[in-house]
Amino acid sequence: MRKINFLLSVALLAGLTLWNAKAEDHAAEGVAPADAWKKLEAGNARYVASKPEHAHQDAARRTETAAGQKPFAAVLGCADSRTGPEILFDQGLGDLFVVRVAGNIVDDSTLASLEYSVKHLGVKLIVVLGHSKCGAVQAAVGGVKEDSHLGVLTAELKESVDLAKKWDGEPLSNAVKANAILMAQHLENAGPVLKKAVADGQLLIVPAVYDLESGTVKKVEAPK
Repeated sequence: MRKINFLLSVALLAGLTLWNAKAEDHAAEGVAPADAWKKLEAGNARYVASKPEHAHQDAARRTETAAGQKPFAAVLGCADSRTGPEILFDQGLGDLFVVRVAGNIVDDSTLASLEYSVKHLGVKLIVVLGHSKCGAVQAAVGGVKEDSHLGVLTAELKESVDLAKKWDGEPLSNAVKANAILMAQHLENAGPVLKKAVADGQLLIVPAVYDLESGTVKKVEAPK
């Protein structure tokens, strides 16, 4: 009898564990675009206040995500070593689908990666994350001529620099904001996957800038 009770207990525990895992998966899939952004804002507030929770960073989460991923948001960020999205948004394994490239530019590779996150992983939010004092943007603002592959990168940022020149304020800061905004717009208009998802209300794309000194992430928009 004890053996039967033990086996029943094990089966019940396994069933509850599976149910909880499925419930978490469904919860991740069901995060609305606006709620996903609020979740990132809350995580950033914890990071700024030096009160991170460090959730989803243990062995149990590693085991859970080995079977598959259900990130609730994607981030197109800069490759700068000071701007790791999981850290500044206080998230863990499997929470964010992250694409990083110097200057957080949209090219075929980054676009394909983000399309994958939306089409196959169910991501409802993409954050285009620029940051203060971005070296790539600074090189483009300064008109630096590169004869290596870096020249390709600065050329991709020219449109952002030209837009920023129309705004009042500090050139580099303006160009960083303009770049986040323009790259977000490029993603919004990128067919067939992202454009349709935005039009259907299934995807929100947010341009934002991370401040290296304060640690804050703020949504940005073009001056009126």
